[in-house]
Amino acid sequence: MRMLKTEKQLLHSIKVQTDKGNRDNISRTKAYEQFFKMHPEIQWSFLAGMVSRNAGWNMCDLEGIWLSHLLSPKYRHHFFLTYEDANWRIFQDAYPQLLLYHYSTKYERPLFHLCHYFFITKFMTNEWYSFWKYGNRERLVTALIINEQNIIEKPVIKKQSFVFHSILFLLQDWMHFSTVLFPTCNGRLYGSSVSHFRNIDKRIELGKRLAGLLFSEDLFPLFHEFSCRTEPTGARYDYEKYRKKPRYHETPMLRGVYPLIHHKVGETEQWDLKKKIKKDWFIEPQWEEDPQLTDWYDHKQKQLHTVAMIKNWFL
Repeated sequence: MRMLKTEKQLLHSIKVQTDKGNRDNISRTKAYEQFFKMHPEIQWSFLAGMVSRNAGWNMCDLEGIWLSHLLSPKYRHHFFLTYEDANWRIFQDAYPQLLLYHYSTKYERPLFHLCHYFFITKFMTNEWYSFWKYGNRERLVTALIINEQNIIEKPVIKKQSFVFHSILFLLQDWMHFSTVLFPTCNGRLYGSSVSHFRNIDKRIELGKRLAGLLFSEDLFPLFHEFSCRTEPTGARYDYEKYRKKPRYHETPMLRGVYPLIHHKVGETEQWDLKKKIKKDWFIEPQWEEDPQLTDWYDHKQKQLHTVAMIKNWFL
């Protein structure tokens, strides 16, 4: 089937916009959240933006006053590259999907037959056609969560054994420092933790819980207000400034400490050709914890500070 000239121009435009948005953590966060403003029906884009903020905070923690005392420069560099690689890969795959949806609404016809030019899986192509026809927002969010975690499973989670099998990461996993936080402008923090981060089922379950929390009727306006009022910098001061007793800047701004990373753009492996889609992945998640994490966060920060001071004292 011959491609129309307008479709060639469209593919080029999507590539340019994706490259621009995927420069670093800050640009990714902004691209996701700006897309949600255009298309609030695509809830995953807001979830991705808020999770991207968390990735930035985790990256900048590595160069903050506490973790810099706990981790060697080599470990910090590997941790940063792992965060960066995972988030770059997800954006590189997901953002063209979002733009294809955007242009589909603009031209009032589905353009998902162009998905294969961006190595988008047949699984997601079918999900977009289904969303276009039936408009099931919750299913699309879940499908994108399933897809993104499978996208990073082999090239990041399995490959980066240096990071994910290290004693330090296992300790972090056990202490539940691997937590996604959704801040509010009233100073309260909400979120959820994941233990056994290397388990893809656990990561998908976390993503579904976070989506349910983010779009809960009572809390969504608070999270959206935070997003609209708060320019992402990567520093935890983005939300700690709203606390009753704001901390001073314990972590730097992302663009002040990290250079742009030039990733090698290659063909994305079609994970759905080798793996069966589990029915459990689409089941609504169960909550076993209180999503209000303000006090929990303060306790964990004190733990981190104590460990850092003890190590510094021994040295």
